[in-house]
Amino acid sequence: MLLASKPSDDAASTGGVLVLWVTPAQQRWASSLPMNTLVLFVPQQEAWVVERMGRFHRILEPGLNFLIPLLDRIRYVQSLKEIVIDVPEQSAVSLDNVTLQIDGVLYLRILDPFKASYGVEDPEYAVTQLAQTTMRSELGKLTLDKVFRERESLNSNIVHSINQASDDWGIRCLRYEIKDIHVPPRVKESMQMQVEAERKKRATVLESEGTREAAINVAEGRKQAQILASEGEKAERINNANGEAQAVLLKAEAKSKAIRVLSEALSEQNGNAAASLTVAEQYVSAFSNLAKESNTILLPTNAGDMSSMVTQAMAIYSTLGKTSQKAAPEMLEEKTESPENQLPPPQ
Repeated sequence: MLLASKPSDDAASTGGVLVLWVTPAQQRWASSLPMNTLVLFVPQQEAWVVERMGRFHRILEPGLNFLIPLLDRIRYVQSLKEIVIDVPEQSAVSLDNVTLQIDGVLYLRILDPFKASYGVEDPEYAVTQLAQTTMRSELGKLTLDKVFRERESLNSNIVHSINQASDDWGIRCLRYEIKDIHVPPRVKESMQMQVEAERKKRATVLESEGTREAAINVAEGRKQAQILASEGEKAERINNANGEAQAVLLKAEAKSKAIRVLSEALSEQNGNAAASLTVAEQYVSAFSNLAKESNTILLPTNAGDMSSMVTQAMAIYSTLGKTSQKAAPEMLEEKTESPENQLPPPQ
């Protein structure tokens, strides 16, 4: 900002001490006006605006400078550092007619000391008022919900609007930050109720989704369990069937081998005597098991005659053997006389 000195009439006529004419806001970010002592040392990050006989002459750069006493006078001292200004709290109405109380912080820097000195009377006050009006204008374009969600966009829009107007003042707004946003108590209560309702809604939705997923998982698990159980039962039945089939085949093969061995034994010498001995043993074993499973028993008249029973069994065996020998040639003749085996007559 700028710091101006306004000499009194007596002081101007006599060359006395200058009287400083500075506002409190200007004193915060501008140095006091130095006296013209011919040789001056300007501090870093400061710009001294010099007037010669009441007219702008030049701007002193940091370092050693020389001025002509009485003719040259330091009129403004501008700080080139970044300046922080608190924007007072103000009321604004949003797009949905909600009154808000908002304050902020403004960061700016002087780029042109000449424009900052002669372009505006009080740059700080001008920038502060511009920030407040721009804030009210930007808030009127947004609803209450968007004000909280789009604070960065709101800050950038305010900075852009301030820079468009402050180019003629030699000031550049670097950034603007909203400090606090105060809403009316009733609106705050309604927002709190809305937040609670939204949270309850999310909790209900999440709970229902969890219940649904749990039911789906349970059903899927039961489905997979039934499929695996059926596949296991199927595999068990197949294995049992294969086992039974193999057992039947093994029994049949064993029986066929036993019959073959028995036939070979009967065809040998004294085979009939061995068969008679076997029949007698089975007869005795069967006779000893009578009346164990039932009380009703049918016995032949000569149950005690072992020799007659063996003779009868051997007679039945001889009859079956002769029958099988007669049946074999007959089956061979039927095969030879069938139409399929006869040759067609010659033509």
